[in-house]
Amino acid sequence: MSSQIQPAGIPAPSADATEWARRANQAARSVTRSFGRRLLFLPGTHIGAVTLPSDTLRSLSGPWHYWWQAHYVDCLVDAGRRELAGKTKFDGDSRPSAGRLASRLVTTIRLRNLLRFVNDYYDDMAWLALATLRLEKLAEETKKPGRRRNAYVQKCLTLQFDSASTDHLGGGTFWSTKRDFKNTPATAPVSLYYARTGHTERAQHLVNWLNSKLLHPERGLYQDGLRISNGEVVVDGAIYTYNQGPVLGALLELGGEENLRRAALLVDAVERELTLPGTRVIRGDGTGDGGLFTGILLRYLALAARDVRLSATTREKAASLVYGTAEAFWAGRRVSTGSAGKGTPAIVFSFEPQRPASETYPVGAAVELSTQLQGWMALEAAASITSNASSPGN
Repeated sequence: MSSQIQPAGIPAPSADATEWARRANQAARSVTRSFGRRLLFLPGTHIGAVTLPSDTLRSLSGPWHYWWQAHYVDCLVDAGRRELAGKTKFDGDSRPSAGRLASRLVTTIRLRNLLRFVNDYYDDMAWLALATLRLEKLAEETKKPGRRRNAYVQKCLTLQFDSASTDHLGGGTFWSTKRDFKNTPATAPVSLYYARTGHTERAQHLVNWLNSKLLHPERGLYQDGLRISNGEVVVDGAIYTYNQGPVLGALLELGGEENLRRAALLVDAVERELTLPGTRVIRGDGTGDGGLFTGILLRYLALAARDVRLSATTREKAASLVYGTAEAFWAGRRVSTGSAGKGTPAIVFSFEPQRPASETYPVGAAVELSTQLQGWMALEAAASITSNASSPGN
């Protein structure tokens, strides 16, 4: 174990900073080498296959999953921050850096999305906007800015968020261009994006709407949304793990006594309501889109664990949840025999942290990108807490 001193309020992890970084690098290599590929064999492109094994025809004709790719960008930015701190590429000197792959991925998302960044779902666009914002910050720190492209993404998508964040239903952000559902999945990341781009009044207005309309009074968690059905407003009371993450992020980004108080209560609620019985492990939400949910929440819990404005008790809770869940994903991984290649991830993470991948993804089963990004994200979250160098960059 490392002899480094843990900051006050953060429990000693099961592994030191070097070990968590090593695990995160292994996950990054597994995903990028196995799922990552060129789009239509075009040089300079990079995109994540939705499932493995896969082929080009299936990739183009099957579901697109725009927002999975946005979280792929975010994971690459995490790896890029560790590269910056450690002065070592995650996949060796002969391969592209994480930042370069992330930049290629953003460009390729536009190509795959029919030469535009806009799509029908505002939450999808919010995740990409947040990821490119972090990518631009990384690029500035590495002195390799991509201002023109990233500025275009942000300008284009900000206009979409402005149009979707209306006074209908008292505020909030519409989920899709159908404009019949305002929900946490769209409102929370849009609020976080506004907060990180200096539009604090807009961000706070959206957070206030979430607090007044969708915060469950007893459970302390945010419900899914308000749906317009047959002219009536109906509350969708489903509670998903990932929705709590960007709300937490927005509360921390905005700061102030009331927002920080609410952030601490949200960490308490996550620990109380969303963990597996008798553990500090956050529950899984299955495959498909749900395969990202736990990982997203861990990303923002890691921010809380590092935020010195929160009490030591709250930071300890947040860190323990991150470490406990990341350790469960790591302990349950399945390691492929032989060298990894296209169609064979070197590491396979379970989509349920309490069950080993040998059960959820036995040899020969199709493996989804979302679930592997989740495992990678969990390890990056743990690595970010143990490494003081990664605390900037959100």
